[in-house]
Amino acid sequence: MSDRTETSPRSGRRFEGQVALVTGASRGIGLGIAQRLNDEGATVVLTARKPEALQEAVAQFPEGTAIGIAGKSDDPAHRAEVFDTIAQKFGRLDVLVTNVGINPVYGPLIDLDLDAARKILDVNVLGTLAWVQGAVHHEKLGFRENKGRIVSISSVAGERPSPGISFYGISKAAVSHLTRSLAVELGPDIRVNAVAPAVVKTNFATALYEGREEEVASAYPVKRLGAPEDIAAAVAYLASADADWITAQVLTADGGVITAGGSA
Repeated sequence: MSDRTETSPRSGRRFEGQVALVTGASRGIGLGIAQRLNDEGATVVLTARKPEALQEAVAQFPEGTAIGIAGKSDDPAHRAEVFDTIAQKFGRLDVLVTNVGINPVYGPLIDLDLDAARKILDVNVLGTLAWVQGAVHHEKLGFRENKGRIVSISSVAGERPSPGISFYGISKAAVSHLTRSLAVELGPDIRVNAVAPAVVKTNFATALYEGREEEVASAYPVKRLGAPEDIAAAVAYLASADADWITAQVLTADGGVITAGGSA
């Protein structure tokens, strides 16, 4: 893990006094996002499925600036607990980052297990919508009054066919369209955007590059794979006041691979 500084001289502390919720934040992209928002002043609430991993993640933050709440993202009781805890401890929510995503299957669509497909849609698409609904409807969070910002994590796999992970891509295409639709419905009070990464070096994406990282990276004009910090920077921008006139956008963060003719 790379060393972290308290603030970035370029960005300052754009989230001072704000509260941010990041789902799926015990490691990888989610943890990187939470760290970046925290570095810029936000108190962060992290969720993840495994309590031990979540505790280890929270321990990396300055004391009193982060809490973790363990549970399954697609469990309504867990979501209710998260929002109620934020309301009780902080009395507000300013930024929601929906990062949880699963892909338990690999292979052609024609052989796809339909129960697995339903699970992917439940977590990646309906789960994203459910977190947004919870934030907007909770009476004690003031999400709309705080000019809340939502950033979801989509994928370049949702922009063009990606053999082997096609249904994951389909779910992320739905997340991208959900982002645009929510932005239209929730404006002007709430801005909604998404970031669509290509391959980022995390445990989640290991199967896409392990043992052949140089070969995979050669298709990228920048000649490297992504890092969690790359996605965190994009999310922080979209969630900040610097992007106050930006909504309904899906920012592709892919090192140029899609334009160069590659895929996820």
